[in-house]
Amino acid sequence: MAEVIKMPRISDTMEEGTIVAWLKEVGDTVEAGETIAEVETDKATMELDSYVDGVLLHIEVQEGTVPINGVIAVIGDEGEDWKAALSADHAPAPANPVVETPAEPVAEVQAVEAAAPSANGNAVDNRVKASPLAKAMAKESGLDLAAIAGSGENGRIIKRDVEQALTSAPTPAATAPVTAISTEGDYVDYPVTNMRKTIARRLGESKFSAPHFYLTVEINMDQAIHARKQLNEFAPTKLSFNDLVIKAAAASLKKHPAINSSWLGDRIRENKSINIGVAVAVDEGLLVPVVRNADMKALSQINAEVKDLAGKAKDKKLGMDEMQGNTFTISNLGMFGIEEFTAIINPPDACILAVGGINQKPVVRDGEIVVGNTMKVTLSCDHRVVDGAKGAAFLKDFKSVLEDPIRMLV
Repeated sequence: MAEVIKMPRISDTMEEGTIVAWLKEVGDTVEAGETIAEVETDKATMELDSYVDGVLLHIEVQEGTVPINGVIAVIGDEGEDWKAALSADHAPAPANPVVETPAEPVAEVQAVEAAAPSANGNAVDNRVKASPLAKAMAKESGLDLAAIAGSGENGRIIKRDVEQALTSAPTPAATAPVTAISTEGDYVDYPVTNMRKTIARRLGESKFSAPHFYLTVEINMDQAIHARKQLNEFAPTKLSFNDLVIKAAAASLKKHPAINSSWLGDRIRENKSINIGVAVAVDEGLLVPVVRNADMKALSQINAEVKDLAGKAKDKKLGMDEMQGNTFTISNLGMFGIEEFTAIINPPDACILAVGGINQKPVVRDGEIVVGNTMKVTLSCDHRVVDGAKGAAFLKDFKSVLEDPIRMLV
């Protein structure tokens, strides 16, 4: 019996998904566990796997946004009546249905397309199979995907294929950006992605439902700079100041569990595990991969994990488990030259730490004015969970750890 395939809830906060590309076409054989399409969720672009064996009989939505449990396709036995399956499922008709061409004309069209040679003499499929990242890279660089050989599954073009093509191809002429909507030529409207919609909703809810208050301290980073220089003489990878900040925060959270808590409406949860979310900027907004049990990890482990997670975030390859379970969040804009800022709390956390850059400035030391290195951090707190005194006590210890870094190793 034909199976109606619906949009699954791939992430915990997902309300709709956007079909980016189909990796299978109508008439293709599909095995359970095989990837059939790519779906953009509120957090990343994910692969959608089939959970049944059969033939792809019908694609309901070729590209576009579909709500959770909305019909996207039908899989069944070859020649089976997919319309009957849809009727039995009581699915509403789609707003923009994909019109199925009768079987015989489709075969003729496919034969013509298959016979059409590309610029390099090879026959090409009219629908080039490529990952979303590869498509974006090719579009930005002005490359023709049809001229690139894919090394992915079933000849799919992936990131490394485009990178290889870029190294061997001449620099393309600049092209005008493709815009979604343009009026009067003096502005450009871009469609809101699922990720941006979710960021807007979640942070709006956080800002206007959680009573925020802010605490700022200035930290003497002279010893941290010295310690980092010494550590990098022995560390397997070059440690960053952000690694020191994460480790110092984890060490301080062990002493102040109230900061490592969550507001759950009818109760406050004090988390035993210290899982630190690290905000990573991507083109569509902000992703927050999680370093789990940060208090138990060495600086070199934190460094390697953050690099790996940040790379996955930028390539939209983060798994759902890598973006869930945070108990505290750090947002660092110091590398962009920002001296001080406030951040909106990342639910369900009770606090988020906004980290500015390290600046040289005159400081008073032992009664004399000398050049010092200072860094400002601001703790945003949910007043329903954390009081001012508790937030201040956490920052006092956090400041002490960074000003005497050997304490984070104890």
